[in-house]
Amino acid sequence: MRIAALALALVVVAAAACSKISEENFGKVRDGMSEQEVLSVLGTPTESSSVSVLGLSGTASKWVAKDAVITVQFVNGKVRGKSFDRAPIK
Repeated sequence: MRIAALALALVVVAAAACSKISEENFGKVRDGMSEQEVLSVLGTPTESSSVSVLGLSGTASKWVAKDAVITVQFVNGKVRGKSFDRAPIK
């Protein structure tokens, strides 16, 4: 019984995290927002990569859900670009 309760709790947490990846929350992300502000809206990204060249740092972060993908580009810790794509139906 305890294992079933734990499994249910994990499913609820995972579903809550995925629900942040929506067109509505994508609209809340604005140019100039800090990475921390974006994380508070979308949660932890599914994947992220960073580079630093001549005093400029850049990060591309991606949030992937079953039906949507949000990508945000940061320059020196601030949003400079974003995209929202519907995930292909399999």
